Amino acid sequence: MKFCLVTVLLITSQTSSYARTAHHGSRVSVDPAYSSALAAANRFLHAWQNEDHETGIVMLADSARQNMSADLLQTFFSPGSDAAYEIAHGQRLKAGEYAFPLVLFGLSEGPRPRNCKLVVIRVGKSDWAVEKLP
Repeated sequence: MKFCLVTVLLITSQTSSYARTAHHGSRVSVDPAYSSALAAANRFLHAWQNEDHETGIVMLADSARQNMSADLLQTFFSPGSDAAYEIAHGQRLKAGEYAFPLVLFGLSEGPRPRNCKLVVIRVGKSDWAVEKLP
């Protein structure tokens, strides 16, 4: 009898603990612009990884495009077949601007991964552009 009572109490406490955890997690607010900015950063890096120069260059903000020569852009979008990237949790810099820490692998510059940052800005109601290249 005691064993049954202890078992019921354990199950009840675990269930109520789970319910509190699930309820607490639902109160977390999500910035809708963050996921949109993250998706844009991911699309840009996917273009970089696949050496898709056209898509990557179209995603650049005018200021980023003007600050790089055609040769530098060509080199950046030619990372090689082993190119890979990691995106860390981004940070809101100000309204419509987010920075995402990155690690880029497989660059033609050398075998070591490169830590850098990608900054994306809102350029329209739902469009984002890369303001600062990694």
